[in-house]
Amino acid sequence: MSIYVGNLSYEVTQEALSAVFAEYGSVKRVQLPTDRETGRLRGFGFVEMSSDAEEAAAIEALDGAEWLGRDLKVNKAKPREDRGGSFGGGNRGGGGYNRNRY
Repeated sequence: MSIYVGNLSYEVTQEALSAVFAEYGSVKRVQLPTDRETGRLRGFGFVEMSSDAEEAAAIEALDGAEWLGRDLKVNKAKPREDRGGSFGGGNRGGGGYNRNRY
């Protein structure tokens, strides 16, 4: 399972985030997604820890805590949604044209 960490400072590093979570157990991986166009951090990240107990302890301690001038949002990450194709979703029908116009 993975932990979602929101409302992060744009200056945060993987090493700094890992160090914060390491206080609650062994950190396996830290991901900080970046914007494709600007390369800038997106203000959230994901942390994986060695056990569910460690993740629960980190979530309990860090949700709402202030870090780098921001109140963190920390909870269990939800599975990524399948958004359909890369062209904007599942509506493949005709749009707006009505053939049965009288």
